[in-house]
Amino acid sequence: MDPILTAIDDALKKKGLSDAAASKLAVGHPSLIKNFRAPRSGEKRYNVAGLQKLADVLDLEFYFGPKRDAEPELVTSIASEDFTPVRVYTAEASAGPGLLNPEDDRIGTLAFKRTWLQQIGLNPAKASILRVKGDSMEPTIKDGSIVLVDEQKKQPVGNSIFAFIEDDELRIKRLDVIDGGKSKVLTITSDNPDYPSEVRINSDINRLRILGQVVWTGYNLKEGDK
Repeated sequence: MDPILTAIDDALKKKGLSDAAASKLAVGHPSLIKNFRAPRSGEKRYNVAGLQKLADVLDLEFYFGPKRDAEPELVTSIASEDFTPVRVYTAEASAGPGLLNPEDDRIGTLAFKRTWLQQIGLNPAKASILRVKGDSMEPTIKDGSIVLVDEQKKQPVGNSIFAFIEDDELRIKRLDVIDGGKSKVLTITSDNPDYPSEVRINSDINRLRILGQVVWTGYNLKEGDK
């Protein structure tokens, strides 16, 4: 049995997608997986670029290199409840026009209740915490908030909030793909109405490297909020 097709079939079932639907989300046409399934001189028609894009759609890891041991899940007990730490980074994500982050070193961890992480389907080994700077995502995400990013979710759907890098700048915005007819259109939207929406079309979309979907936010109360 082909392990790549097996992984694709399992992921398709989990996501509730057909071959054609997943292929179209990945590369813009419905034949990608069909071509993978078609034998060619006893082999499959795999190509690296197609597999990488399909992996993002199906929340699969794309990796080629030395064998790796699975990252152990760290669990600590606090008041009889199991908590799992998630990585915290120094990088600040801009909720405004864009903030350059020359350093993104890990500075520690923040513990979350393990059962809650399981309920939202988040793998702590594939998650990170960033701090947000700027007010363009208010009132949803306040200036100075921290956000929890699910690095398994990288496909813009449903106008959800994502952390992404564009032109070396780390940003937090709502992303959505809309029907542009013959063109592929990505909208970048703020929750603060004072900030205009942005649009990326076709090849300009490739300037974005999506880190993951924002699934939780928390912030320190300012003096006026207390």
